[in-house]
Amino acid sequence: MYAIVEFKGNQYKAEKDAVLEVSKLDAKDGDVITIDTVLLVSDGDKVSVGSPYVKGAKVTVKVGETFKDKKVLVFKYKSKKDYHRLIGHREQYTKVTVQDVVLA
Repeated sequence: MYAIVEFKGNQYKAEKDAVLEVSKLDAKDGDVITIDTVLLVSDGDKVSVGSPYVKGAKVTVKVGETFKDKKVLVFKYKSKKDYHRLIGHREQYTKVTVQDVVLA
């Protein structure tokens, strides 16, 4: 059984015991969050598609560690003007583990 969920503006495929990397959450390690914005649920043969969300469907996730992605370098340059600038950026993510997918 799996579900497609919308969480923090992105869509994720959630299966039991799957580890997802989502945008940084303000929750603590070990907190349990329930996501009710489920777009699609598939249970083998039966597929339920919401409009926009499936009623009664929920996904429970457990919050894990927060980490930073690899550094992305941004280089700005203007020719003949003696202007150049190097900026680095590291996006922060949180690992969440899917505990349960429920279709009521």
